Amino acid sequence: MRRRHAKFPWFAYLVVILGGVAMVMPFLDMVMSSFKGAGEYGVIPYKLLPESFNLDNYREAFSQLELPRLFRNSVIVTVSVTVSVLITSALAGYALAKLRFRGRAVIFRFILATMMLPPFLLLIPTFLIMLNWPLAGGNDFLGRGGDGGLTTSLLALILPFTVSGFGIFLMRQFMISLPDEMLEAAKIDGANQWQIWRLIVLPQTKPVAITLGLITFIGTWNEYIWTLLISSSDPSLQTLPVGIQLLQSFLDPDRTMPIVMAGLVISTLPVLVVFLVFQKYYVRGVVLSGLK
Repeated sequence: MRRRHAKFPWFAYLVVILGGVAMVMPFLDMVMSSFKGAGEYGVIPYKLLPESFNLDNYREAFSQLELPRLFRNSVIVTVSVTVSVLITSALAGYALAKLRFRGRAVIFRFILATMMLPPFLLLIPTFLIMLNWPLAGGNDFLGRGGDGGLTTSLLALILPFTVSGFGIFLMRQFMISLPDEMLEAAKIDGANQWQIWRLIVLPQTKPVAITLGLITFIGTWNEYIWTLLISSSDPSLQTLPVGIQLLQSFLDPDRTMPIVMAGLVISTLPVLVVFLVFQKYYVRGVVLSGLK
């Protein structure tokens, strides 16, 4: 029995290594394919390495994709949504966890119910709200008579995602575990609710907040369907995922995929860097918040 137990960790390590290789291979193939020339991608037998490494695909991606504009839009939208979600989730989570008021349980159940709705179910209602937003895009006070409302600005890519039901749930579940005695002591010392939230509660939610920030950042950076819908009438609102995908419609298929892969590498780097920088906080946040 001891020998069997001694061998089991090696089997576990083997499974982890194989799983790691399976996850890394698509990313490695994307990077290698971004250096391939015309006619090299998708050939049989498959070759991982390109015949020669050159940066032509990256130069072509910059010229064909207008990457500076796409990158700027992605950064503006992603940073705005992430900051907004962190602020609203921390405020609402604190209110639902530590404040006593009538209807608190009903509000929390309503927030949980929003997490059960399929995102595609809300596409058309959300688009109509953005289209008929009052006093925007030429609309009057009733949201009529304009040329597109908010659908002609980046606000249409930001406003629908400024509040996250999952974020509120996550922050609330963590803040419940904070001892009430600590908050009561702060009240005795003369601190108001704003000071308690800002000076006592927020510093202790740092790991969970960073976890929520990473999840929101990655999800918003890679968001595709809603951005494609909004930018269909105004290409200047495209972000990196939409611009890279639409590139395939305008180039020779023989040359498209390596250029698309180059664009994907550029698009993936910011997410990878952000995740690596905050990885230790993410792991700690998963443990503390109970996501595991």
